[in-house]
Amino acid sequence: MVPLLATNWWSLVIRGVLAIVVGLVAFALPGITFGALVILFGAYALLDGILGIAGALRASRAHERWGWLLFEGIAGIVAAAITVFWPAITALALVYVIGFWAVLTGVFEIGTAIQLRRYVPGEWLLILTGIVSIIFGVLVFAVPLAGAFAIAVCVGVYATFFGILMVSLGIRLKGRTRTLDTGSPVPLPSR
Repeated sequence: MVPLLATNWWSLVIRGVLAIVVGLVAFALPGITFGALVILFGAYALLDGILGIAGALRASRAHERWGWLLFEGIAGIVAAAITVFWPAITALALVYVIGFWAVLTGVFEIGTAIQLRRYVPGEWLLILTGIVSIIFGVLVFAVPLAGAFAIAVCVGVYATFFGILMVSLGIRLKGRTRTLDTGSPVPLPSR
C-alpha cells in the first residue's frame, strides 16, 4: 500500500486544495444563497468522490486494499447526485445530506488510516481528518435549522481545516516517495 499511496500523494493534495477553495469561498461569501451553496457542495462532493474511486481502482490494480477508498468515493458521488438531481431540495434535507456525508466520509477516512498505519508513519493526519469530518457531521445534525449563513460558515471552517490536513498528508507522503525511490526498505505489515 505504501508505494501506491505514496506515488499518488498528489491526489490527496488536489482533494485538500479543492476543500480549501470551497472553504475560502464560503468565508468570502457568507451571505451566499443556499442554491449556490448546494452547487458548491455538490461539485466538491463529486470531485472528492471521483478521486476516491480513482484511488480505489489504482489500489485494486496494485493488489492492495481498496475497499475504504471505494466506499468513500461512492459516498461522495451519492451525496453529489442527491444535490444535483433534487435541486429544489429543502434546506433541512440538504443539511442532513451534508451531515450524513461528513460522518460517513469520516468513518471511511479513519478506516483507511487504520490500514495505512501499518505502512507509513503519519496516518494520524488522516485519522484527524476523519475525526474532523465526524464532528462536523454531528454538529450539522445537532443544529440543523441554523440557517444557510451558519451552514456556509460551518462548511467554510470544515473544508478549510480538512483541506489543510489533506495537503499536509499528501506532502508527507510525497516525502515518503523519495525514501522509496532511494531504495531504502519498505516496512512490511505485521500479521
